[in-house]
Amino acid sequence: MHDLDINIEHITRVEGHGNIVIDVKNGKVKELRLDIIESPRFFEAMVRGRTYKEAAHITSRICGICAVTHTTTSIKAIEVALGFMPSQQTIKLRKLLLNAEFIQSHILHIYFLTAPDFFGVQSIFGMVKDNKESIVRGMRLKALANDLCALVGGRHVHPITLNVGCFSKIPERKNLERLRERIEDSRGDIEDTVKFFKSLKTPEFERETEYISLTHPDEYALYDGNIKSSDNGEVNPSEYLKRVKEYIVTHSTAKHAKSRRDSYMVGSLARFNNNYERLHPKAKEVAKEMGLKHPCYNPYMNNVAQIVEISHCYEDSIRLIDELLSDNLKEETVGLVPKAASGVGTTEAPRGTLYHEHELDDNGKITYGNFIIPTAQNLANIENDLKAFVPEILSKQRDEIILDIEMLVRAYDPCISCATHLMKVDFVNE
Repeated sequence: MHDLDINIEHITRVEGHGNIVIDVKNGKVKELRLDIIESPRFFEAMVRGRTYKEAAHITSRICGICAVTHTTTSIKAIEVALGFMPSQQTIKLRKLLLNAEFIQSHILHIYFLTAPDFFGVQSIFGMVKDNKESIVRGMRLKALANDLCALVGGRHVHPITLNVGCFSKIPERKNLERLRERIEDSRGDIEDTVKFFKSLKTPEFERETEYISLTHPDEYALYDGNIKSSDNGEVNPSEYLKRVKEYIVTHSTAKHAKSRRDSYMVGSLARFNNNYERLHPKAKEVAKEMGLKHPCYNPYMNNVAQIVEISHCYEDSIRLIDELLSDNLKEETVGLVPKAASGVGTTEAPRGTLYHEHELDDNGKITYGNFIIPTAQNLANIENDLKAFVPEILSKQRDEIILDIEMLVRAYDPCISCATHLMKVDFVNE
């Protein structure tokens, strides 16, 4: 096709609202925009004037899928500001909770949002007839991860046991032991997940870009670490603004971000590229089995990297539970003294690196907040991927072009707001 005049509305299975506008004439892309039309949500203003103890309960509402990550990142920022280091027990419980959130979020995405594309159906319901067993497997794995979130966090959405300094309530030993048994019993479901998605053909497209994530010398960094750029080395989290340079574009209510180049990628593939050596050995086996080689420059393979991370978090959760049980869990109390200070918290969310910054006054009230969300960091990179990709597929039929574009956007697992449907796509031919 040399000219395209296609209008697609209400692309489902991606969270939020936005438009894609593509103008192709004589085989050349004249214009391509990813318009974000969500209304601002003002969370940075909501926290001002609140005490540091309230911050995490507010910021967890930024997202119902990544509520654990937002809660944890806000708490870490407050602890940095107050100069407090939590106990190893608290850190292990937080890591366990993050693992559970990663599993449930990645399972939600690969099974229920991306899988229908490979079967030519509009939703998961179109897969029920021929793939019921796979759908039920995805539901089992997500339910298990939700139950682990609820056990440690008090409930699986918007956790209530995470406080600045410690947990208000720790899980009972017998309940942790029971969850560990369920995790072990689900090993077959993890293996079948790998087999199922291995059988699906991932589109071929490569565009090397800058990859940014946390990194840590001793572990696959999800909870803590320095900020690593594949182009430009590492910096301390306090220097996050040296790596994340936000700017405004006229076609988006969400800011774009760049670093050394004009865009970069965050998320599972970025973490895989930056931290491959620290993956659990079984996760490396999954990557090899699924054909995910290090490094990888195909953004569609972000979905495969999510499956690799599911395997990693699954194995790491067993390790953490064993350590917590051997350490004899105990209730903790912490007394903190408010002071005027600022702190930055960084954590990996399922969709990429998350930043929270808080400034406090002498009474411990928040005077400033800055939250940089993973999807906002990916928006410019999605546009650049599409600009490189569309010319490569113009020889395909129109329906194939549309599907490839939708799948590329979905591969990033974008969380544009906290709504239900995403994209209006316009191919404009004037």
